[in-house]
Amino acid sequence: MVPIMGRPITRTSRIAPGTLAEDVARLSRLLTRERDKLPHAYLRDQGLRRAYLAYFLPPNLAKIQVPLRELCLHPEGLLAKERLHILDLGTGPGTAVLGIREFFHQRGSRQQLEFTAVDQVGENLKDAEALFRESCGGSDGGSTLTAVRSGIEAITERSGGPFDMIVLSNVLNELFLRETDRITKRTVLVRNIMERLLAKDGSCIIIEPALQETSRDLLKVRDGIVDGGAHVYSPCLVQGHCPALVNPKDWCHEDREWDAPKLVRELDADTGLRKDSLKFSYLVLRNDTRSLSDICGPESYRVVSEPLVSKGKQEYFFCGQAGRRLATRLDKDGSPANGPFEHLRRGDVVRIGGMVIEERRFRITKDSLVTPVHTVSGTGQRVQFK
Repeated sequence: MVPIMGRPITRTSRIAPGTLAEDVARLSRLLTRERDKLPHAYLRDQGLRRAYLAYFLPPNLAKIQVPLRELCLHPEGLLAKERLHILDLGTGPGTAVLGIREFFHQRGSRQQLEFTAVDQVGENLKDAEALFRESCGGSDGGSTLTAVRSGIEAITERSGGPFDMIVLSNVLNELFLRETDRITKRTVLVRNIMERLLAKDGSCIIIEPALQETSRDLLKVRDGIVDGGAHVYSPCLVQGHCPALVNPKDWCHEDREWDAPKLVRELDADTGLRKDSLKFSYLVLRNDTRSLSDICGPESYRVVSEPLVSKGKQEYFFCGQAGRRLATRLDKDGSPANGPFEHLRRGDVVRIGGMVIEERRFRITKDSLVTPVHTVSGTGQRVQFK
């Protein structure tokens, strides 16, 4: 059962557990180590579609709320319009639509949300419409959903918009999958979407799997979009090319806390999979220059790793204006000024005063001032402005 706006979505509850677990395991393989076998429009397969609804929809629904929270942090109220026009490309069963709707519902917002959901699989659109109706209850200002059956490439040729928000959730990596120039084609597609369909003050949110290949591909598209004149709102605190691409072994992804529903936990036990946290990569792109760095300042850094603890020291990878490097604090240099360093988590943003920038690392000294600027988790939010 998938809780949306406090209501249980029960469309998958009648599936036999054994069959569902097998389909979940099969879909997981296709989305990870057997990506070369992933069928085109794979959710036409009834078993895979049911597996997605039961196991993959709940965490994917939650992932969209991370970039939404970061957009809401901006002092200019980027999402504060009374009416928001939202385009979800490759909607599947309406995952991002449901996540966005739930986000505004939880905030107590009465905004009019006008969704346009695009997918080439008719069964997906039927599921999206049914889940949208079930999650409604008339409690969110009369939001609407228009379903459009179309491929993503074709939609850029249609009239429509402009949209305040355009979402591509777990879909970009499936486009041009087996083509050698896939990065160029994806970059051109996103650029066309932003130029033709996105409002001048709108945001394009792209969410991708946390796999090394898919994450690095997203960063390559990011660099191409930046070269074309668009700007990264988040998670990056700098423009220019991504430093994670310098080393072919590096990639950038999130790993956020999440309270998995009971059915997901049961399927984890049955399949040996793990959905105990939200793992994904994301970008928020804009045509204007507004970004998260407007709030955080030039001396701020994003924590892009888990804590790396070894004898006598604690380390993280930081990414910011001075690049992506290992930030090291020796235990003997621990002090009240840098005390928050030991409590950082992946995804946090901190301001560092008095940090020593060396060729291969950032060194946190006894006098370095470590100040959390804002931190965002998967299910709860810790926000600090100092």
